[in-house]
Amino acid sequence: MIAKNLFRQSLRSFHSTARIQVVHPVSGLPAFNAAINSDKLTVIDFYATWCGPCHAVAPLVEKFSDEFSDAHFIKIDVDESQDVAQEVGIRAMPTFQLYKAGIKVGEIVGANPPAIKAAIQKNL
Repeated sequence: MIAKNLFRQSLRSFHSTARIQVVHPVSGLPAFNAAINSDKLTVIDFYATWCGPCHAVAPLVEKFSDEFSDAHFIKIDVDESQDVAQEVGIRAMPTFQLYKAGIKVGEIVGANPPAIKAAIQKNL
């Protein structure tokens, strides 16, 4: 009986903390253009797999995607989508760009969580 109750509690705890990935990977100009032309705020994390600061800030971006559910979060690997990186002028990683209805409304260069959060709040 005790084991059964402990199992239910742990299952309930697991269920309440499980989440779906909400930072979606995107590659290529057509997918990028479709993503930024949404009326919803789109936050884009331009990253590289070899970039240490990109890996450090990624969990915080996931947290922001939970916190700001009214925004759409995507990530673009600059090595896989060089066409997109060149089109929008990415020169350093990580770079975060914010778009609304196809218009760039913000950009943060570097792993700066307070600036990322402030830009999201400003543009929601």
